Amino acid sequence: MGLVPAQAPPPMTPLAGGVSSDIWRVDLPAGTVCVKRALPRLKVAAVWEAPVERNRYEWEWLREAGRIAPSSVPRLVAHDVEAGCFVMGFLDPAAHPLWKAQLRDGVASETTARAVGKRLTAIHGATAGRADVRARFATDDIFYAIRLEPYLVATAARHPDLAERLHAIVARTAGTKHALVHGDVSPKNILIGPDGPIFLDAECAWYGDPAFDLAFCLNHLLLKCLWTPAATAAFLRSFDALAETYLAGVEWEARALLEERAAHLLPGLFLARVDGKSPVEYITAEADRERVRRTARPLIANPPATLAAVREAWAEALPGSVQ
Repeated sequence: MGLVPAQAPPPMTPLAGGVSSDIWRVDLPAGTVCVKRALPRLKVAAVWEAPVERNRYEWEWLREAGRIAPSSVPRLVAHDVEAGCFVMGFLDPAAHPLWKAQLRDGVASETTARAVGKRLTAIHGATAGRADVRARFATDDIFYAIRLEPYLVATAARHPDLAERLHAIVARTAGTKHALVHGDVSPKNILIGPDGPIFLDAECAWYGDPAFDLAFCLNHLLLKCLWTPAATAAFLRSFDALAETYLAGVEWEARALLEERAAHLLPGLFLARVDGKSPVEYITAEADRERVRRTARPLIANPPATLAAVREAWAEALPGSVQ
């Protein structure tokens, strides 16, 4: 990429936090950057392999999102397709805290949740119905390999009585083509910057069902109730704020239809985070895993039409029945 002379490698520090890529902080004379390279096998307990060309689509997602909302992505520096890596600006954690870290500490701001929902719906809306974007992100195989299979298909194998329902959700999600999807809208991939949320880690970029992004993000707000129970009420308010703000911005299709797809996806993703290939690291007690299963399974068997129905079922399942 020509950023440094080969004979004088700069200081490089590996960064933690991801399972699908190697990421380094690199201190260049002109400033600090991050270098990211996709791995062919993800760093999880189960065997989980994925095409490394996803790095190229991540770069393209960041470029597209940056055109729509410039402050929603890091500064892009360089991209090497053959090496399967790209370089982006380094964002100081002091000024760009990780949303996941805030939630872990019980800081659940409805303002932040609304900002995430608003920015996400802006990206979806600006790419909805665009044939040029759809052609550039025809990544169905990658999305299946790193999202649908390890989450929903793998969970179906653990719950055979729900397999038909989960496979139907997979088929509908895979067949829905409305907008550019990030695919990993998780608090661990969102920095809270001075100018709003900044999205990272778009390796799952795909032109498909925007309901997946909405459900994927909301899922984390439900799960955090088990990580930091004292902030449960705030997490549920953030869930409401994000969902309401996002849905208010949906103009490319009937809001009720998108919400229904998200409401069907959400219980499956919820169950997947204890029984799929990528269980969340902070749910370690079997009693908590069972609480997730008891909530998710009936909702998969009898899918709700609204996100509020999923949220209410989870609130009732929590100690003290927080509403």
